[in-house]
Amino acid sequence: MATREELLKAKIPCGETGIEIRHTLCDICSPSSHCGVDAYVKDGVILKVEGNKDHPLNRGLLCTKGAANRQYIYRKDRLQTPLKRTGPRGSGEFTPITWEEAYKTISEKLLGYKRDFGAQSVFFFSGYCKWYRPILQRLAYSFGSPNYGTESSTCFTSGLMAWETATALPARPDMRNSRLFLGWAHNPYFSGYLAARNTERLKKNGVKFIIVDTMYTQTVEKIADLYLQPRPGTDGALALAIANQLIANDWVDHDYIDAYVHGFEEYARYCKGFNKDNIEDLTGVPYEKVQKAAEMIHEYGPMSIRESSAPLAHHINGMQNYRAIMALSAITGNYDRKGGQMPAPFTYTHQASGYHTLEHEFVKEARKSSMAAPVGAQRFPLWNQLEKEAQSMDLPRQILEGIPYPVKAVLAFGMNYRMFPDSDTYMKKALEQVDFFVDVDLFQTDTSRYADIVLPACTSFEREEFKSYPGGYAYYTKPVIPPLYQSRSDADIMCDLARAMDLPDPLLKAGYRACLEYILSPVSFTVDQLQQADTPLKVPEFAPHQEFATLKKGLDTPTGRFELKSELIAAHPEWGLDPLPTYRAPLDDADPALYPMTLTEGGRLPNALHSRLHDVSWLRTLRPKACAEISLEDGEMLRIGEGDLVTIETPCGGITVPVTLSRRMPRGLVSMYHGYREASVSDLVGHDRLDPYSGFPAFRSSRCRIAAAARKGESHE
Repeated sequence: MATREELLKAKIPCGETGIEIRHTLCDICSPSSHCGVDAYVKDGVILKVEGNKDHPLNRGLLCTKGAANRQYIYRKDRLQTPLKRTGPRGSGEFTPITWEEAYKTISEKLLGYKRDFGAQSVFFFSGYCKWYRPILQRLAYSFGSPNYGTESSTCFTSGLMAWETATALPARPDMRNSRLFLGWAHNPYFSGYLAARNTERLKKNGVKFIIVDTMYTQTVEKIADLYLQPRPGTDGALALAIANQLIANDWVDHDYIDAYVHGFEEYARYCKGFNKDNIEDLTGVPYEKVQKAAEMIHEYGPMSIRESSAPLAHHINGMQNYRAIMALSAITGNYDRKGGQMPAPFTYTHQASGYHTLEHEFVKEARKSSMAAPVGAQRFPLWNQLEKEAQSMDLPRQILEGIPYPVKAVLAFGMNYRMFPDSDTYMKKALEQVDFFVDVDLFQTDTSRYADIVLPACTSFEREEFKSYPGGYAYYTKPVIPPLYQSRSDADIMCDLARAMDLPDPLLKAGYRACLEYILSPVSFTVDQLQQADTPLKVPEFAPHQEFATLKKGLDTPTGRFELKSELIAAHPEWGLDPLPTYRAPLDDADPALYPMTLTEGGRLPNALHSRLHDVSWLRTLRPKACAEISLEDGEMLRIGEGDLVTIETPCGGITVPVTLSRRMPRGLVSMYHGYREASVSDLVGHDRLDPYSGFPAFRSSRCRIAAAARKGESHE
């Protein structure tokens, strides 16, 4: 029999060791996965984590990020107490203060700006995490400010807007019932690891895969029956060329189009401009592969499509590219069809779970019609029309210019200024200039160093949190350990501030649980019942979507149909936007002779998520240094070897990093992961290079040049 010491060393939960298994979720990849976690806890300390085998989403699996939760939680740079700035902004000079002093200072400042400059002068921002967002949005509106904005101003929402213009509803691929899957920037081995298992299972069951990606990924290598490799930002032209082939060969569903699709004739005429004479020049994809893709779409069906919202959206033409890809599901009769693209209305925080909550009512009832237009409304009118919230990419401009009104204060939760283009100059300058800045975070980040007040938040292991999951599941967690130091839940901080400012919102002032009881009132389970369960519960109100139900009812678009030509956009010619999913070249006006290569940033790594994990030692060992990737051919041509230092330059500036040579990279492309303080590639992207439809930055396509700075092992001053 094992001794107590042996049991403790093996971390065996039992009476002899005092180790317990407690259940929670990982929210590092908020909001998509939120995998179930078993936390091994002894004396209030987490000893290790494993995937929860009974959780309906991950079934015991965890990715590299989730497996590092213990290191993440116990990082040495965790914020321990509220802080007040004592030195210059950016100096990191703070002194500890009490929560009471912090709340008093924040309340007096924000209410003062509201009195002197109007409530719109205060901006409420959410970065990571996302679980609390309805609470923060209601806080902003109860305060009277229209300026609730998030990092989704550069993540996900562009794709959502594309669906809203076409169908008024988001949609998701029904992969399990497909015979053909068109994966546009689909690489689950690096992003969304749970989908990798499903992808392999479908491949084994005979599903055909067309993979479209700028880089030769693991998915291409393991899964693709046909691989199309367009240059960055040319996806729209490629989709229009495939559509032209389908239409020219009469491989479209005419009955479906006649019944459910609007604008087909104009769209078809436009598609003729993308053909064998120009498509390889436009995209780099041989015309023969375009033909083959159209043949496979015709031969196999139903077809589902994965349009990955970040790689497609981070271009000045991103939303239009997304619309062009979506259109393929309409002309082939695969929208609202089993095995195609199924409408997926959101249940809670952008998760489609198949049951209804009062999230939107909870937010909308606090919004006042008399509010000023939010930040970005004039510059990005389509965003404003569809999203009714601030476009945060316009925040630094408005802070610096004060037009159309001044923004005096920012209350931010998890802000990462490197999520903004031209971050180390433009966004940092805005944070230096704003009158009052509050940042709530887990760690002392580079962004929080510019704050006047810093508040310590806690992790998902230290708080209560509601989460909805696909398939009709609901979960309300219990803390597995007490909050470390003086940290508090983000949602509790928001409700505390509502009380401190005495806002006219009894529900917010009653607290997070009271807000959830209201939001979940259409659900049979109470919040208490959900929390008593160790794993997510299946909600009785779950109702799987039935194919064609949405189309037969009529879509909530101006025509009631899937709109290839957006009548919403057509009704506003003053916006200067195209109703059809038209194509424009993605690169800027910089001289291609001076900047002959293309820079793309943001491709996923298994060990990273923006900047959040760069300081987690386990994960940093997987890629210790910020580095750029180029092709073997470019390395040979430029006489650059593995590990050499290179300088990457765009019209915005330059950075020097080691280079790695990869057979997965196409010629002419420089790829770099973002968020490193020692070499932030976002600094090289112009702050004005924003998609006029969505406001998204062109992180994935900027002209650049590279040159050797020093050989590996040489000194570099």
